[in-house]
Parts: sequence; structure tokens; C-alpha cells
Amino acid sequence: MRLSRKTLHAIEAVVDVAYNARPEPVQSKEITRRQGIPQRYLEQVMQQLVHAGILKGVRGPRGGYTLARERRRITVGEVVRVVQADDVEEGGGGSESALARAVIEPLVDEVEAEVMARLDAITIEDLVARAEAARVPSDAQRRSDFTI
Repeated sequence: MRLSRKTLHAIEAVVDVAYNARPEPVQSKEITRRQGIPQRYLEQVMQQLVHAGILKGVRGPRGGYTLARERRRITVGEVVRVVQADDVEEGGGGSESALARAVIEPLVDEVEAEVMARLDAITIEDLVARAEAARVPSDAQRRSDFTI
């Protein structure tokens, strides 16, 4: 099972919002600047995440996105399911052969279930902790390191 680019962007965007959390919402243009995610992918994905209750959209000139729940209560598996539900609707069907239906598809289903179980055990808080351990600078840290 390989996650689509759109799915990886969604995970990255949610972690970016959590990692760069501050009193004001995080604007999508800031995520685009920091992560290099194309704006056309990002807005679509962010709206899906808002509808799924993972992010909360805040309107207005200083609007943007915040997490809808505590980051320890959002799993990577949830984010993946939101994006993949949309991809499945766009995707095609599987093979029509008996071998594929009896052997290959059940195997792929088993592997996907194992991967999703693993992703369900990883929270956004876990990924933020990994970012901190890897010393990935947050926007707040970048600003505080700035000297005149």
C-alpha cells in the first residue's frame, strides 16, 4: 500500500497546523510556503479535513485553520481515510479474474488493514514530537531566532 501524494500532503498539512499552532489560526498560504504543498491541492484537502471534523476553518482576513480536537485525539489513520474516501470515488475497479478475486485482492485487503491499524496507533501529537526530536524549526522558533 502506497499513500498517494494527496494523502501525504494532507498528513503534512495537519501536522503543520499542529506544529505551528499559536493563538491565531494557521493560514493555508503559510503552509504552502513552509511545506511547498501546491495551493490547488491544499485548499481542496483542507476543506475535506474541515468537513471530517479534523480541522476547524476560521473565516476572515486573519482566518485560517486550527485543529478541531486535541492533537493527541487525531490519528494519522483518520486523515488517511478522509483523503482516500475521496480517491476511491474517483478510482477504478479491480481485476475481474478469479485469481485476483480469490487470492490477490484478499491479500491486499489484509496488508491494507495492517497498515491502517498501524496508522491508527499514531497520533498527530506523536508526529509533532518526532518533528521536535528531529529539531525541525517551527515558525515561532524561526521568528525568535531572527536577530537584527
